[in-house]
Amino acid sequence: MEFFLKAKVVRLRSHHDKYMLANEDQENVYQDRNGCYDNAKWTVELLGSNNNNVIRLKSCYGKYLTASNMPFLLKSTGKQVLQTLPKRLGSSVEWEPIRDGVQVKLRTRYGQYLRGNGGLPPWRNTITHDLPRRTATVNWILWDVDIVELRPKEGGQIPKPRPRPTPIIPPMRCLNDSITETMDNSFPFPSPSSFSDSDNGPLVKIDLKSPRSPEVESEDLDYPSPSPMKEGRVIFYDIGNENGEVVDENKASFFTFRGSSLEELKEKLKEETQLVDILVCCRNPLNAKLYPILLHLPPNNTDMHVVVVPSSFKAN
Repeated sequence: MEFFLKAKVVRLRSHHDKYMLANEDQENVYQDRNGCYDNAKWTVELLGSNNNNVIRLKSCYGKYLTASNMPFLLKSTGKQVLQTLPKRLGSSVEWEPIRDGVQVKLRTRYGQYLRGNGGLPPWRNTITHDLPRRTATVNWILWDVDIVELRPKEGGQIPKPRPRPTPIIPPMRCLNDSITETMDNSFPFPSPSSFSDSDNGPLVKIDLKSPRSPEVESEDLDYPSPSPMKEGRVIFYDIGNENGEVVDENKASFFTFRGSSLEELKEKLKEETQLVDILVCCRNPLNAKLYPILLHLPPNNTDMHVVVVPSSFKAN
């Protein structure tokens, strides 16, 4: 569920490395490898405190992802997933996220799972909800979550203004009084006080933008870039003990990581956790066991869920 608590807009990528898109007919959904379209973005709606582990997903057309009762094909167990806008928002538009390693399953209120289908037509690129009945298709109900836009901070907090650029003072202002007086008498240059923003001369006030502070960079996460490409990846991390066990109070922490190497990620995690001697691990989605990350990070700025453990941890 922590994938969606801070997310306002997400993209869902299936086991076939394809994104779930809302069809232009505003009724069906399908899969496509290009996730840069607006119809690949889904707005997350969190339900009230009584259903704190249930979400709704709304397409760019303002309609909800719906688990219908209509079979996808005659005599098949899979049922259609549609975009609808019911007068009353019931259980058919509610999905329960269940974390499975670094991925999630989306379960309906009736125990079936959102599934991205593969294979030959008419199943290829379709999306249904069903229960996995074969080993070959058990991973088809797993989804990667790409966070496109974070949810605004509570309390209506106004972001701090960026620091104003500091103008460079013209060279004549740096001269002492005697030299300035001599130059004023010898050369027909205007005095420093005569310079204004409307002057077009070579000594017009020059503004240089100062480098952005880390605080300003973190606040930029609240306002998404118009480009569909992400800047960096979101790292979700838990803190475990020597046996790899994670305490509940150490869960659901995350930050945006703009580096590219494992060593950079390790240093950033040391800074976030205040720990010194650590290992960075991932959880095997098949048996839920931890294994250390030793080589490279996943490509394409894919979001990650890691577990930080002491270096004395020994993988099973």
